[in-house]
Formats: sequence, structure tokens, C-alpha cells
Amino acid sequence: MLEVELKAVEAIAIQAGVEILDVYHASQSFDVELKADDSPITVADRRAHNFIVDALTGLYPDIPILSEESAFIDYQTRRMWSQYWLVDPLDGTKEFISLNGEFSVNIALINAGEPILGVVHVPVLGTTYCGQKGVGATKQEAGKAAVAISSRAPSSPIRIVASRHHRGVEVDKLIACIESQLGETDVVSMGSSLKMCLLAEGAADIYPRLGPTSEWDTGAAHAILNAAGGELVDLNFMPLRYNQKDELLNPSFIGLGDPSFDWRTYVEKALG
Repeated sequence: MLEVELKAVEAIAIQAGVEILDVYHASQSFDVELKADDSPITVADRRAHNFIVDALTGLYPDIPILSEESAFIDYQTRRMWSQYWLVDPLDGTKEFISLNGEFSVNIALINAGEPILGVVHVPVLGTTYCGQKGVGATKQEAGKAAVAISSRAPSSPIRIVASRHHRGVEVDKLIACIESQLGETDVVSMGSSLKMCLLAEGAADIYPRLGPTSEWDTGAAHAILNAAGGELVDLNFMPLRYNQKDELLNPSFIGLGDPSFDWRTYVEKALG
């Protein structure tokens, strides 16, 4: 496994955020195109993608890159990668277009299917989350020193984070079940990978996502959550793994601040 310097990856994510903010602050309207899957893309996505790919290639030419904005890379090629970068240059394009600030730059290093290093940078806030397997996780706010973060055991009220755009009936059923069994809940809706970062810093307990996402949507925050003591699991409570199949879609998953807590009981009761 090639050695990677977390600080170097963090610097790349922060500078990609500068590229995004140049577009974000330049105009109150953006030219938005639709990709083949009907998801939106802007010039900010492309500028961040180009910067990240050039910077990572310059530092680590032997590590391949899979980015949301890359040309299609078939599984027969990808399956030979033991280690690779998984990048979402602008996670939360809908939030970017809505000008609500809830978007991020995501860079993860995947090794043998496991996210072992991740950086999530939030350009509008100037906040950066970092995590590395065996090292731990940190959060650095603008103008402040980085501080160590860790996930937490659940306590009342149970804090649930949900997708702003993709909550759905099943998530509502799970929230109702948790509330009926465990008492008061506090539900926060937001966009992008920030939801998993809330788990990592102990500001939330559970994040159910019972609908499709892509691997680049989760890789970086998953690495941070793992480093902070949490986990991202499928509905069989097995940890999510990456680059294991032809398609790049994740199954439905649940982010857990405390993997030792018996969340499975409530998931099975709510979803059958």
C-alpha cells in the first residue's frame, strides 16, 4: 500500500473549495446541465474535479482516481485496483444551486474495498473534517485549530439526521419506531455528506438512507465516521464496501454513531 499524507489531501480539498466558491460568489444563477442520470452538474463541479485530479495525479501518480465527473471506468479495469481515490468534487450540487451552503468536497482513499482515509471540506463554512484508519478523526473550523472528534453512545433525545431531498416513507417509519421505543427524537434534515460528519463528531446518533446513492457520495465521510468510532452498514448490518461490483450504487444504508448499540432491533421492527 502506498503511503499517503493526510495533510496533503486536506490541502487539495480546501483549494478545490476555493475553486467552487469562485463560481458560487460570482453569480446568483448558474448554468445547470443534466447528466445521463438526470443529476445536475455545473461549472463548479468541473473546476473542482479538474483541480483535484491534477493535484492527486501530481502527488500520487500510481494511485488511480474514480471521480463522479470522470469518464466511465468499467469494472474489469476497476476490479484490478487494490487502492484508489474515490472523489466527489462537489457533493450536494442541488444544495449548491439552492445557495444554502450545504455542499462539500469529498476525497477518500479506498484500500481493498475499505475507506481508510477521508477528507470532507465545507467551503462556505471553511470547515474541514478528516479521518484516517488507525489515527483518528478531526474537525477544523475556519480560523481555529483542528480538534479531535469521536462519535457517541445514544442519549435522549435521540438525534436523527435525514436527507433533505430523499427522506421517504420508510425513513419516516423508522423515525416513528425509534421515537415510540426510545422516547424523544430530534430530527435534522440537511444535504450532502455533512450528515455523516455529524455522526462522527457526536452531534447525531443515526442516519438512515433508504434509497440509492453512489459510492463517491459516501466514501470520504465513511472513512471519517469509521476513524471517529462509528460505522456505515447495509440493512443486514454489514459494513459498506467499495468497488466490489459492476455498478457504483450503494445499497440502502444506515450510519451509526455507536455500532455497539442495538439499532438492528428498531430497524427490523420498522422495516420488517
